Amino acid sequence: MFLTPYINQQAGEFSFSRQQGSTFAKKVAGDFNPLHDEDAKRFCVPGDLMFSWLLSQYGISERLCCTFAGMVAADVWLHFEQDGSEIRICDRDGKVYLSLTQQGAISKDLVLIEAITTDYVQFSGENFPHILHPLMQQQHVMIHPQRPMVIYESMTLELMQLPTCSPHLVLSNSSLEVAGKRGSVLLDFTLACDGNHLGQGRKRMILSNLSPYDAPSMEAMIAEYNRRKAAFTA
Repeated sequence: MFLTPYINQQAGEFSFSRQQGSTFAKKVAGDFNPLHDEDAKRFCVPGDLMFSWLLSQYGISERLCCTFAGMVAADVWLHFEQDGSEIRICDRDGKVYLSLTQQGAISKDLVLIEAITTDYVQFSGENFPHILHPLMQQQHVMIHPQRPMVIYESMTLELMQLPTCSPHLVLSNSSLEVAGKRGSVLLDFTLACDGNHLGQGRKRMILSNLSPYDAPSMEAMIAEYNRRKAAFTA
């Protein structure tokens, strides 16, 4: 299983170390969000890593809704709880960090799940700067250069049928709604397989601590992001 290097397991529980979360973000998703740096003070486990792990255990359904309820720190022991069609990732105190609702047919084909989750997390890894920068520029706002806060809120997926080949995600629409120092981003995407439309999905993210757009600061932020990415892939 391609996720094995990025997870620790014991007695029905699982956890993610700083190194595992950071390596997954950079190596698999191509995501260089500073929150996922191994030495980040406010390090959090990538939501896409938890989402991918959940799907690998419970399968992918024709319709699903995933909600992220909190940031997970490194080395926190977690477990799954299932109530009907809803599956939750919780800690030992019962705090819920992620919930997934499934409807329709379900496939537990690990090859298919790996293909879909890998394509999805790589799509997510392109959020900044490729998608978010133009949106922020249009709305004349920007995330904080030193403390960028981009948090996943939810993701929905609707498939006409379960794919029989590796699907590909393509962005179909994007928007940013600003309220004070907080922004809500919607990313709509389609899924296709061998040129055939399979379905669509929507990802919602929250931007916090927004400030007025400043071109030099934004250019410096993008340059630093690209520098870090180039240093990792060198």
